[in-house]
Order: sequence, then C-alpha cells, then structure tokens
Amino acid sequence: MFDKDELQKIAKEQKVYEASVEKVIAKRPERKESFTTLGGLPLKRTYTPVDIEEIDYSSEIGFPGEYPFTRGVQPTMYRGRFWTMRQYAGFATAEDSNRRYRYLLSQGTTGLSVAFDLPTQIGYDSDDPMAIGECGKVGVAIDSLADVEMLFDKIPLNKVSTSMTINSPAVILLAMYIAVAEKQGVPMSALSGTIQNDILKEYIARGTYIFPPRPSMRLVTDIFEFCSDNIPKWNSISISGYHIREAGSTAVQEVAFTLADGIAYIEAAIKSGQDPNIFGKRLSFFFNAHNDFLEEVAKYRAARKVWATIMKDRFGVTNKSAQTLRFHTQTAGCTLTAQQAENNIVRTAIQTMAAVCGGTQSLHTNSLDEALALPSDKAVQIALRTQQIVAYESGLTNVVDPFAGSYVIESLTKQIEYEVWKYIKTIDSLGGMMTAIEKGYPQREIQNAAYDYQKSIESEETIIVGVNKYYVDEDMSERQLLKVNEQVGVNQIKKLHLMKENRDNLRVKETLDAIRMSAQGDANLMPVILDAVRCYTTEGEICGVLREVFGEYKENVVL
Repeated sequence: MFDKDELQKIAKEQKVYEASVEKVIAKRPERKESFTTLGGLPLKRTYTPVDIEEIDYSSEIGFPGEYPFTRGVQPTMYRGRFWTMRQYAGFATAEDSNRRYRYLLSQGTTGLSVAFDLPTQIGYDSDDPMAIGECGKVGVAIDSLADVEMLFDKIPLNKVSTSMTINSPAVILLAMYIAVAEKQGVPMSALSGTIQNDILKEYIARGTYIFPPRPSMRLVTDIFEFCSDNIPKWNSISISGYHIREAGSTAVQEVAFTLADGIAYIEAAIKSGQDPNIFGKRLSFFFNAHNDFLEEVAKYRAARKVWATIMKDRFGVTNKSAQTLRFHTQTAGCTLTAQQAENNIVRTAIQTMAAVCGGTQSLHTNSLDEALALPSDKAVQIALRTQQIVAYESGLTNVVDPFAGSYVIESLTKQIEYEVWKYIKTIDSLGGMMTAIEKGYPQREIQNAAYDYQKSIESEETIIVGVNKYYVDEDMSERQLLKVNEQVGVNQIKKLHLMKENRDNLRVKETLDAIRMSAQGDANLMPVILDAVRCYTTEGEICGVLREVFGEYKENVVL
C-alpha cells in the first residue's frame, strides 16, 4: 500500500525516534510495563505505515458497500440515513409496556425492541408454578395472542420495525406477531424486523434454552424457510455475540464464537435444502459495544471482513447482499455500575460512538440505572438522546468509516481478524460449533477470560471509575427506581384464566394435536403454530407439547 523505499525510510526514522523516547521514559516512566486492549491484544506506543505495510488496500480494506465490506455494508452509510435507534424495553404487563413503547416512539425512537420476562423466554405461562415471582420482572409477560394484541395496541406494524429478543420459543412469538399484524390488516409480507432466534449462544453463555440442541436447530431453520417464503423484509435470526461478551468473553472471542455459530446455522439450513444466497440475505448479527473504543471499532470491521470471506469462500455465496454482515449493537450492560450510576452515561456515550464508527445498522443504548433496576422513563430518555446527539451533533456520521487508514485501527483490525480465524479453525477441528458446545470448549474459553478480567479489576490493573478507584459514599435510597409490583403476576394470571374461559377450547386442542403430529415428523412447524396462536393457544401449551416430543435440555457443568 506504500512505497517500499519510503517504508524503509520511516522504519529507520522510527528506530531513532524510539531511542529518544526511551531516554524520556528513563526520566519519566510510563504508567505501566505493558499496554494492551481490554481483550489482551498488545498495543505499541506509536503506529506508522510500517505496521500496515502488508495490508493490500483493494482486497483487504476496499470501499464501503463492496466486498469484503471491511468499511461497511452500504456505500453511503449514515449520509443516506441514520442507524435504527432502538430502545430495548418491556416490563410488567403488555399494557405497561405498550405505554412505554408509545412514549419511546414519541421521543424519536425509530424501532422497537421487545424484552420478554423469564417465564416467556423459557416457555412457561404466567400461571405455571415455574413462573412464580418472575412474572413481568425482567421483561413483559406474554402468554397468548391477547397479550401481543395489547402490546402493540395503536402501533401500526407496517410502519415500525420490531426486534424481539426471544430464542427457544421464537417460532411462537413470531407467529403471534404475524397474527397481530393480520388483525391490523397488515400482511406478513409488509412486516420488517428481527427475531433473535439464536439458540446456540444460549447453550454457550445465556441459558434460556428449552429443548436439546438438535430439535432447537430444526426450529431455527423452520423460521429461516418460512421467512424466506413469506416475510421477505424480516431478519430471520440475530446471531448474537452480545450475550457471549456479557458472559465475560474478549472481543476476539465474541466475534469468533458468534461467526462460528453463524457457520453452524448456515450448514443446518443448507442441509435442510435451503439456498444461502436466499436466506443469507436475511441473516443479521448482534454485537456488544464495550469500553475499549479502538478495539471495538476494529472488532466490527474485522467481523464484516471475516463473515464475507466465510460466505464467499466456504459456502460459495455469490449474492452480494448475502455476503454482508449487518448487525445490531447494544451498549455493554456488563460495564454499568451501581456505584456512581451517572458515570454510566459517559460509558454509554463512548460505546455509542464506537458502534457508530464501526458501522452498526441498529443501536440500543443502555440506561444509567440498569445496574440497579429496570430503567426509568428519564433514564431511557437520556439513553435515546445519547444516540441522537451522536447522530446529529458529533460530525461522525458525515464520513463513511471515518477511522479507515488509521495505522492503529487498520493494524488492530488485521490482528483481530487473525485471532478470530485461529478460533474458527480450532472449532472446525473439533467437529463444528455444535460439537464444540457439547465438549464445553467455548464455555471454558469464556470462563477463563471472565476470570482473568475480574482478577485484573481486583488487582487494579484495570480501573473501573467509581468501583475500584475514585469511589465515594452514596445514599442509594434517594434514587427513584422502577419497581415491578408483585400484583402484576396476580393480575396477569387472572387475565390468562379469563381468556381461556372465553376461547374455543376444542379448537385449541385440535391445534395442539396438529403441532404434536408435525413435531413427530419433519414438516415445517411454523404454519401449525401460526394456526394455534390465532385461536389463543398459549405459549406454555405449545411449548408443553414440544417438550413431550423433543425433551428438555439439561446443561453439562463445565469446569
């Protein structure tokens, strides 16, 4: 990329320069013996063109919107339009969450992102003994189509993009969303949004699984097929590194394990007879935006390049859109501190800028009080304003991939890419991601990384402002926090029982029998589940039938 004679000249000049710097350091030592990224990648004091001399611009960096998409998936990026500004929200009942959604839309949110409570995430109705004490606590309680009707009341689904963070029962919640749209007069072909539908990361890092891996993968590919045929603007999966990072992984592990999951999904879909040139266009990804600004920007650029290479060279994908890695970002919940919670506003702003400079297509910003409770209206507004200020006031959105050509960013991008490929090759040697998960390989790698990071905090090698340095005494009782009343669960159960009394229970039984029969065979389950939710069959009833047929997954403890 540079003239060889000029590079040699720079290298010689750098040696002289570094010798002079060493004399300065002898008098005024640097802060510590070694400097690394948050993920442990070594950082030089100064970067020059010599550090990127082996990078070929045309084949490795290129132009935005062109293979290998290192610089972004669109040629104009935010000069055309800003990313989708989402706020992940959901709590208590559908009525409560609907009020929050309408508030967010009035404040300038351009897409909704639904948080479901724990019983919903693992396939239990609110009246199940397993749901006691958890109804509406970490998200909205959804039992049947009646709840989803209320959740999106007065929200036109043909005018809003919706993301749903749901995995094991994703097929059921997607069916409910389609059924609500039908009741609004909106055909499924007009819907746009994303269903997370990423079950592999649940076994690796998060834990809201229901069924064993292989039948779970069948449900994933059933959604791929149904969406390809019926909902062309819908992202049929959001392959998630976010929760892998929240569990304690490094930036490299986040990218490597996420893309390895993606490989497993592609292989499963191809095995079921689907064309990656078609369903590949509707794959999306979900990454974390952590505190190390330079590492995060480089991480997103490397992820795009590696994925494009995987799709083109490994799977022979020729469709340009199917080669691209489009991703949603959420700022890092694991970096939020209960101590001096206002500091979280600054952390979130830095993380937002990293995601934008890295070329995200969609973004959620965490609220300052989320280390303490579900976010308050005021905290949510500040989080959304953070995105809007970066979009309209920072100037970062006026140039596509503004850090391209930076010696350190290009060097880090190449370094991360190299380390990601090493992990992918190791996973391939183990027999693929499914086998690697069964052997506990990614789980152990994440556990070790999390342990090392925690040790660095306790030794003060890593400083967390307000936690292990610059801390103050605070009166937490003065904070106005959002709390979900225990009565929410009682009221939700009453609504559920009343709904069951008034529905056609004979029709419900027929739909459950149809689901059981389809699950025992190999037909796509989406159509029969859609029929079931239309007549108010509950999520718990459907999952109950699938549990009978598929069984339940029991985690192997990995040490």
